[in-house]
Amino acid sequence: MDKLVILGPSVISGQIQISGSKNAALPILMGCLLAETPVTLSNVPHLRDVTTSLQLLATMGCSVMMDERLNITLDCSDLHSKEAPYELVKTMRASILVMGPLLSRFGVAKVALPGGCAIGSRPVDIHIEGMRQMGANIQIEEGFIIAQAKEGLRGADITMPIVTVTGSENLIMAAVLARGKTILRNAACEPEVVDLANFLNAMGAKVSGGGTPTIEIEGVSALQGVDYRVIPDRIEAGTYLAAAAVTQGCVTVTEVEPTHLSSVLEKFEQAGALITTTKDTITLDMRGRRLKAVDIETQPYPLFPTDMQAQFLVMNAIAQGQGKVKETIFENRYMHVAELEKMGAKIELTGNEAVTLGSDSLKGAEVVATDLRASACLIIAALVAEGKTVVSRIYHIDRGYERIEEKFHRLGVDIQRLSS
Repeated sequence: MDKLVILGPSVISGQIQISGSKNAALPILMGCLLAETPVTLSNVPHLRDVTTSLQLLATMGCSVMMDERLNITLDCSDLHSKEAPYELVKTMRASILVMGPLLSRFGVAKVALPGGCAIGSRPVDIHIEGMRQMGANIQIEEGFIIAQAKEGLRGADITMPIVTVTGSENLIMAAVLARGKTILRNAACEPEVVDLANFLNAMGAKVSGGGTPTIEIEGVSALQGVDYRVIPDRIEAGTYLAAAAVTQGCVTVTEVEPTHLSSVLEKFEQAGALITTTKDTITLDMRGRRLKAVDIETQPYPLFPTDMQAQFLVMNAIAQGQGKVKETIFENRYMHVAELEKMGAKIELTGNEAVTLGSDSLKGAEVVATDLRASACLIIAALVAEGKTVVSRIYHIDRGYERIEEKFHRLGVDIQRLSS
């Protein structure tokens, strides 16, 4: 099993190009199932979850091709299977996103109950109930969701009880070929949901209201292939900015959309960083500045994202003053606290709140990555720690960060991957 070995302390310095968004690419890949002709996608990050998605689509009969520029062409015109098997679904919760497209276009779907990071409850009942309201007959049998809509789906007025990104995405894709109009209320507003809507509209769908809590979908008879570029990964960008902040360095991230990170950039400024932006770059300069602890509370977009919680917890751990982090999205997303404490972080954890008491320094240690963003926070902690840190179980990080050791090495970090 691979490990990352980091020798600290480091000072981040330089420029790094941000990859395409994992959380946008995955639903868009699943959305290719809706197209009757080939789709070509660019700026798709080359990650384990993307590879799993492509394997899943190929298993169902999609033709998958990649050119020399790493663009991916998918032809899902002739599927021989409408089933997502457990062997692939178990590693990635986003696999549930095949259900909406399969049910919408073919009237049938069989999807294993999903896996992924163990960060808390992410029930699929909202997906199921929404599709039932659209006329689907859905049963759960032997670990599979079995859905049928022999007469096709029909539009419905659906109010989701909580804001859910994958739930919104799945129901949008279910609705694009349904008869009549579907209204999704309490929908997720994340940029990745907007990107999916833009992709579907480029193929001929009629989706309006993306980026707002109310999304309307007017069903159409068919969708056709298109060339489409995936948006940049705002969480990857935020992770490298956090790395510069903890090391009192300076980094410019390029090929980004600064407006997608507005709430995060505001917190970086509160922490003492100098932030400058252009149309597609963000620079964080922490040179000669002292990091200050900040209070954050995770909330659905456009407020502070749960996927940046762990990175800010590390910042708070070495900052001046006391900082409080409140996690409201997932109930089990503090497994990295125990690993940070091995490195000398002083954190008091009570329920869904983590209070940092400040620490003069961190020490290198052997730590275990427990989920995707926890992996990133442990690497950030290693950058400022004295001595050697070994991060194991990094298969988590390979699910969401493209060439992470290469990018950190280019920014001046002594980091290497060891295979055992």
